[in-house]
Amino acid sequence: MHPRLILARLQEHPLRQPLNIEFHARPPVPLAGATLVSHLVFKHGAPTEQAERENLARWCQGLSCTAVDSSEGHMTLETAAFRMRWELHTEFSSYTFFRSLDGDEPLSPDATAFDGIHLDWMQGIPGQLMVATQVELRAVEHIRPESVLAGLSPNGRTMVASRVADHAAWIFTDFKIENGFSRFLVLNEAMTQRQAGRTVQRLLEIESYRMMALLGLPVAKEVGRWLYSSERQLAELMDQINQARSPEDERLALSTLSTLASEVEHSVARTTFRFGAAKAYHSLVMQRIEELRESRISGLPTFNEFMQRRLLPGMNTCEAISRRQEELSARVARNSQLLRTRVDIELERQNQELLGQMNQRARLQLRLQETVEGLSVVVLTYYGSQLVQYLAKGSKELHHFDTDVITAVSIPVIAVLVAWAIWRRRATRQSGRKTRK
Repeated sequence: MHPRLILARLQEHPLRQPLNIEFHARPPVPLAGATLVSHLVFKHGAPTEQAERENLARWCQGLSCTAVDSSEGHMTLETAAFRMRWELHTEFSSYTFFRSLDGDEPLSPDATAFDGIHLDWMQGIPGQLMVATQVELRAVEHIRPESVLAGLSPNGRTMVASRVADHAAWIFTDFKIENGFSRFLVLNEAMTQRQAGRTVQRLLEIESYRMMALLGLPVAKEVGRWLYSSERQLAELMDQINQARSPEDERLALSTLSTLASEVEHSVARTTFRFGAAKAYHSLVMQRIEELRESRISGLPTFNEFMQRRLLPGMNTCEAISRRQEELSARVARNSQLLRTRVDIELERQNQELLGQMNQRARLQLRLQETVEGLSVVVLTYYGSQLVQYLAKGSKELHHFDTDVITAVSIPVIAVLVAWAIWRRRATRQSGRKTRK
């Protein structure tokens, strides 16, 4: 760090240097003269950086190799026979081998840039082989474009060709896999070493990202078949809901709809990454084709035309299936909400009926209580008058009043006192209820 920055005691972000290194990582390898490039891509489903670095270390132990460039997910090794470049991506890793050729050296159909590598080391590479492609870089002085065009059969396979880098080179390919490899032929007419390196790197990335993008197509086809049955099931459920005549029918439909919603969300969670990755890879393919700055060769499709005709429909299928999934999820959620609303309304109606019945029972209980209180006045008055009568008879010698008269006079007095006591008790109870409320 600069001395003034050190003296200023500035706190450096821990990711500043790694991010800058990553920004400058994976520069194109300058290519001078005729070169054979072999590119292998391995798809992996788990972190493999440690295993791949250990495998590279074992390979270097058997060869005299030098690390030219290295970063967290990138390494370039050079040997006397070839140069090898390893790159680690999110879900795949690539191994690219560069071997110089003599200008007019003929190539065997089985020749590769990694012929000198022991097969045991290659078997130790984690993952499954996804892409294997070879790029043959030649000068137009050794292979004339006209001779390549003349060798094309009108009834043969579709050849993709164009002039790139502002007419500085010719590219030919058919994107077919023969003998385990897809192949590109690049005829250098006026490219510099760095231009040649960038052009080859773009071709390798086009092939890698094209295959990775197509991984979403089988998933889209599988999900498309499932979506057809799910959409039909949802339509049938809506008919059942419309025909529902009881809360039990609605609750059964809601249970089935909830099951369908969980299945839809599971499918969305399972495929979101794959469809998103397919879209991103397709965008990278088209970006790399645009960077080629290609121009048409009469009678042959360009890279852009070929991808628009062959790759774009598959990517549109993935996008359409992804959109159908999201729409189905939204429809299921919307219909579930509507059905829940219907069930809640029915439950609320039942609760209101129950509350009405409870209110009716409470009124009946109140009337019964009032009746009992009225009878209580009579009963208490009766027993009270009997007590007065007994008292009057017992104290007859102390007064000269008639016992029956005393009893008759006490009856209304006792009745009034009992009624007043019951009224007072009822008023106190109602006042307590209002206070609690």
